[in-house]
Amino acid sequence: MRVGLFVTCLVDLMRPSIGMAALKLLKDAGCEVVVPATQTCCGQPGYNSGDRNSALALARKALAEFEACDYIVAPSGSCAGMIRTHYPDLFADQPAELARVQQLCAKTHELTDFLLNVVKLDHIGAQFDGTVTYHDSCSGLREMGVKTQPRALLAKVGGLKLIEMNEAETCCGFGGTFAVKFGDISTRIADNKCENALATGADAIVLGDLGCMLNIEGRLRRKGDTKTRVLHVAEVLAGGAPET
Repeated sequence: MRVGLFVTCLVDLMRPSIGMAALKLLKDAGCEVVVPATQTCCGQPGYNSGDRNSALALARKALAEFEACDYIVAPSGSCAGMIRTHYPDLFADQPAELARVQQLCAKTHELTDFLLNVVKLDHIGAQFDGTVTYHDSCSGLREMGVKTQPRALLAKVGGLKLIEMNEAETCCGFGGTFAVKFGDISTRIADNKCENALATGADAIVLGDLGCMLNIEGRLRRKGDTKTRVLHVAEVLAGGAPET
């Protein structure tokens, strides 16, 4: 099984440990992993901002880099959602390429969904001695149907106890450029998310999108919380969750 790992530009720039954790998980699951060295962005920022030309150029680049793979996997529901849900719209008036794009979409998966439902991973060798609460990132939940998959995998981690927070499916306030354009609203939403997470008493907040991670962790630290860890699910599953 030849799997193309879409690292995502945010992971590459801000927290490469997530990409390395995803790589380890895929290899341990028996996949032949391909990581195109020239990969960059999925095109989502341009697409969401109305710059379809730049988004289309990046989508064409991703298509060329990954279409030879059996599957494309991203440690991000947001980027996987961009490819699977929005690429067909980008190529709607490009009939010569649309069929290729639809094939790419059909084999694109968010990481935990791929591990659970495609390779059917039944054993996780990681250990995490503590409690966690899980935040459902908007794109992963609503565009990729990621809800039970990360929880099912976390249940296989030795020592880990999951405590659900109130409003786990509610946005963290990031939303890409939303956090920039509507800073005050974003801050209030982030505060609500942090309060719900902290009310569980969990040692760590775990989630599947780095954008949400940066927003939640940034807000916690600005409010003086230096103790609560904010971790990507791939880091926990791979047994390499960094200490704060």
